[in-house]
Amino acid sequence: MTHNFHSTVLREYDIRGIIDETLGVEDARAIGRGFATLLRRAGGKTVAVGYDGRLSSPMLAQALTDGLTASGCDVVQIGMSATPMLYYAEASAEEVDGGIQITGSHNPANYNGFKMVFQGRPFFGDDILEIGRLAAAGDWIDAVEDGGIGSVKSREVLGEYIDRLLTGIDGIDTAHLSTLKVGWDAGNGAAGPALEALVPHLPGEHHMLFTEVDGHFPNHHPDPTVEANLEDLRALVAAKNLDFGVAFDGDGDRIGAVDGEGRVIWGDQLLMIYAEDLLKRRLPSEEAPVIIADVKASRALFDHVAAHGGKPMMWKTGHSLIKSKMKETGSPLAGEMSGHVFFADTYYGYDDALYAGIRLIAASARLGKSVTQLRSDMPQMLNTPEMRFQVDEARKFAAIDEVSARLANSEHEVNATDGVRVTTADGWWLLRASNTQDVLVARAESNTQEGLDRLLAQIDEQLELSGLERGETVGH
Repeated sequence: MTHNFHSTVLREYDIRGIIDETLGVEDARAIGRGFATLLRRAGGKTVAVGYDGRLSSPMLAQALTDGLTASGCDVVQIGMSATPMLYYAEASAEEVDGGIQITGSHNPANYNGFKMVFQGRPFFGDDILEIGRLAAAGDWIDAVEDGGIGSVKSREVLGEYIDRLLTGIDGIDTAHLSTLKVGWDAGNGAAGPALEALVPHLPGEHHMLFTEVDGHFPNHHPDPTVEANLEDLRALVAAKNLDFGVAFDGDGDRIGAVDGEGRVIWGDQLLMIYAEDLLKRRLPSEEAPVIIADVKASRALFDHVAAHGGKPMMWKTGHSLIKSKMKETGSPLAGEMSGHVFFADTYYGYDDALYAGIRLIAASARLGKSVTQLRSDMPQMLNTPEMRFQVDEARKFAAIDEVSARLANSEHEVNATDGVRVTTADGWWLLRASNTQDVLVARAESNTQEGLDRLLAQIDEQLELSGLERGETVGH
């Protein structure tokens, strides 16, 4: 038996598709068989499986489980859950060798996908492509011929997971924490039940929005990097006079936030707060830790890390890439503009937005400043949002190569870590190819509007030389 995936499903950095158009139950079954085959050939046996609150997730979970057991893996089902709960289940049990979360993340309701962990490491790139190759060749382990079909059992992890989250405020004066007033917006995503279980254990005053899981996302789309999706949280913060608010994406691994004045605290700004808190607690005898951020992050973040005694590192965008670099360098903290934040003290550095929310409370308390004050203390840079515009899939990487070649002898500083990031006297601009879509991504930052305009003109010039234009931006 063989299986051929739709050409857009198995991407180098994720597995994602539109339900009943490019992704269905047979794809999920084939993914299970391929993952199980790779895991068993690597000496593993047991896989934790969870799924988010999308309408299609339960049927994909069943098909995935069928595929895993058909190729001889035992399955530990954790049920409907936030993705960080799957990471916790995989990392906290010695007998579990891998994990798969079925989730559409921040994408529209008709999308779904798979996030994977393989023997404690991210599963991406050639790993994903190998699943496609195994399916096309039918090169799967057949459990009937090889020791028997795998078993299925359930495991309840919510209570343990909440206990783990609460360690993020260990050692902080409860009297101080009890003065905080915080808003939380689960966006009808999978983080809702965990948030409801967590909040009663937190000191202070807490107000929650949209914790009921609903795959239709009736109130707003759960993508906290889009400012419009934070309007309900802003209104809550204003109405209740809260200190700050926290929002989650559809599966709870990306955080968004607003301060007490309703200002958005973007991913790189959150990382500035986390880094200052971490570096302030570093012993003088300890080696300066590496703090990692993606190429879209503000220069202010890298300067802030250096000013507080850390070693800033700019790295490629993509949560699997960031996680891998974090392990390689021993970094205690990393993050992306997309709201993925990685703390080394949680599940071997996996991204957990609920834990990031706890750590924002902790940072404010330890630094002795409100989140609003921490936001106000940041340099007031002028920057564009992430601009994304359509380019043919076959053209996007070639266009970046052309830009890089033209800038090879530039008088400006050119960083080619991921695409092209060019630093000039005005600031910096970035042009890179998306890992997951047929788009180019651009961003620019300056101290002045005139400088920002000149940086944008340089982006436009490079695009024109490659026969492209920025045009209208497209969504995630």
